Formats: sequence, structure tokens, C-alpha cells
Amino acid sequence: MEKLYTKSITKISSVSIEFERYLVSQINLNNRLIAILGARGVGKTTLLLQLAKKSTKQVLYVALDDLFFSDNTLYSLAENFQKTGGELLLLDEVHKYPNWSREIKLIYDDFANLQVIFTSSSILDIYRGESDLSRRAISYHLNALSFREYLFFYEKIELPKLELKQLVENHASISLDITQQFKPYKYFKQYIETGAYPYYNNNAAEYYQQILNTLNLILDVDLQGITNLNYDTISKLKRLLYVIATNVPFIPNISKLSERIGVHRNVLVQTLQLLDKAELIHTLYNQNTSISSLTKPNKIWLRNTNLNYAISSENVNVGNIRETFFIQHLNDNHQLSLPPKGDFLVDDTYTFEIGGKNKPQKQINGVNNAFLVKDDIEIGVNNSIPLWLFGLIY
Repeated sequence: MEKLYTKSITKISSVSIEFERYLVSQINLNNRLIAILGARGVGKTTLLLQLAKKSTKQVLYVALDDLFFSDNTLYSLAENFQKTGGELLLLDEVHKYPNWSREIKLIYDDFANLQVIFTSSSILDIYRGESDLSRRAISYHLNALSFREYLFFYEKIELPKLELKQLVENHASISLDITQQFKPYKYFKQYIETGAYPYYNNNAAEYYQQILNTLNLILDVDLQGITNLNYDTISKLKRLLYVIATNVPFIPNISKLSERIGVHRNVLVQTLQLLDKAELIHTLYNQNTSISSLTKPNKIWLRNTNLNYAISSENVNVGNIRETFFIQHLNDNHQLSLPPKGDFLVDDTYTFEIGGKNKPQKQINGVNNAFLVKDDIEIGVNNSIPLWLFGLIY
């Protein structure tokens, strides 16, 4: 136990709180059991340590892959911690501990004065936890860095977060005011290529290799751990991600894909849904589609633009990049679907057509609450909104 306390104190004391993710202000710390979910590499460990540093409670941070758990259980750790006055137990990457959900449930039920906050880098394992934590845990999701967060984290430019309704109604004045302070397109391309994760060190090759390493872990470890797909099929899924990266957007022909990859159609559809949950891809469906476990997606994008460059830097398609940027900033807190006219329907209210600065109005003529989202413009005019402005949504 003493070694765990020492490690915890060292890690908490060394973390900086100069930059905090958007999620910090949204977490209700009055709840006894909190889950912080998200893709590998988005910064969940740092967020957890920052919560510890700001807390006034007696706190212990533990990584669940620690060798301590070779001979000790998570439950016994929690029991000893609360006996010595412990109040806040922070558990990092719980999916690395066998039977994690069962023991966390018991900890919650047996130790009423102990608060637990846990993270997992594997969305797939969170979804298949054997014990029902849904009635006990309050879950929060951490996205990759937004363009707004990137500007503050890497460039020390601080901008306010925008609500979608505020952005749509006042985009012209908002974009004019911001561009008088700095030029967003000076930084936009860098964000598109290397700004989604908080570990870029000015070496693009190393950065993309880290992203590919993470991708391989998700496919080879996470996905392999819960499906019966063989390694040959996993290899074909990797090639499928390359195809998605180079199309505008990727419209799947499930029958042909299942034949090409060598798996049954239903298995392929379920695998695509798992890849979405693992935050490698975005899948969207036509408006008013009733979605089940066997409903095929109508269009597919990679989860963020950095994945496009990591997977296919030689063949990145600008139209794909524009749409991916838009989706990655709206998908988490808004409902997206594919309308009959336009590219995206958001919250069943706003229709958006994505394109370059010369994009015409014809695709959305006659559609209420319809807007053009244009790349390569700094300031909005009428119903034309700058693409970069959606990067301030969170």
C-alpha cells in the first residue's frame, strides 16, 4: 500500500492544471460513482490526476495495471483505503483489471463514504462489463481535442465555447470579432493534421506512428478480445479504414464488403458498430431510420482528421476532411443524421451543406434552417458559416 500512496502523490503533484479539458467543468462531483470514458490517448489520465490535485478530500490514484494487483484485489484496496480515512479513490484504465465491474459494484454498495471515479481507454470493455453499473455510475465522455482546446493547449489562444444555436444565429458577428483578434487559418491546417491529441511534439512522423500504434491496439486487443474475428479479418478491417480515409465520404456496400472481408453480412454490420463505439469511425444513418444491431450505416467517416493523415497522408481528400472535422465537433452532444437534401441534419432542426468557399446554394434550396458551411472563409455572411467556427463548440 505504501508504494501505491507514493506513486499516487508523485503523479498528482507533477500534473499541471494550467490547461483543463472542457469536461472538467461538466462533471458533477457530488456523485459517488463516476465513469470517464473515451478513446485511447485523448487525455483521461491527465484529467483524473487534475481532479485529484484540485480535490480537498483524502485521495488515492491507482493505475489498474499496477503489479500491486498481482497479489491483491481491487476490493481489498478500497476496503483498506476507506478504513484509514480515504474519501476519493481514482481508478485509471479499469479494463486492465479482471472482473472490474463486479468489484466496483461491490465497492459502491459496501463503502457508502467512499467516492470512486474511474476511467477506461477501452470503450469496448465498458460496454461489456458483466455487472450492471448503469443504475450506479454517472458516465461522462471525453472527446479528442477540439480546435478551441488545441488553440489554448498548443498556442495559448483562449476563446469562449459556443453553443450551436448561438453559433448559427450570430456566426457573422462572432467570426468577425474573433478574426480581429487573430487569424484562425494560421492554425487551422495544423490542427487538422496534428491537433486532435495532446501529445504532438513537432514531429509528425512520430505523432502518426503513435496514432497507428493506438489503432492497432484497439483492433488487435480490444476488438479481438470480444469477437471471434481472426487476424486475417482484422487485417482486412485495417485496409477498410484506409478505404474510408480516402473516400468522400465512404458509402458502404455491405454485401460486397462482407464478401471481400470474408465475414457474414450481420457480423460486418456489428463490427462496424463496434468500431464506432471504439471511436475509430463515425457511422451515420438516413433521417428517420430505425436503428438496430443489424442496421447498416449509410455513410462512414474516420473519427477525426488526424486519423485520416495517419492512415493515408498521401491520399487525404479535402472533402472528406471537411466533413470529418464538422462531425467530430458535433457528434458527441448533438444528434446527427443524413437528410434528403444537404449533408447533415443536426438535432432534427438545422441542415448543413459542407464545402469550399465557392460552394453554391442549390443543394439546400427550399430547405428551412439550412446553412452552407464553408472552408477557406474567415467570416460568415448570411447563411454561409465558416467551417473553423464549429471547432469552438466544445
